[in-house]
Amino acid sequence: MGDPQAVWLSVVLGPNDDGYLATVPGSQGTFGEGDTVEEAVFNCVDVVKMIAAYRAERGESLGFNAIELTPGTRITIAMPVGVA
Repeated sequence: MGDPQAVWLSVVLGPNDDGYLATVPGSQGTFGEGDTVEEAVFNCVDVVKMIAAYRAERGESLGFNAIELTPGTRITIAMPVGVA
């Protein structure tokens, strides 16, 4: 097995019933829930890894908003910041 491929994904994070929900736009079923932001993102990444492994076994591409990193790649990150 070769080196694992790293990709950058767009992840949308928001409040959920008792915690947080992280989703990957453009990929049905790619989400993770958690009591904390970190847990929701971690769980979502686990789902992405499972989908990637399944698709790799079938010879398919990841198939959703993966960003190829090159020396000129720029990434925009939006995050809430509380100010008082």
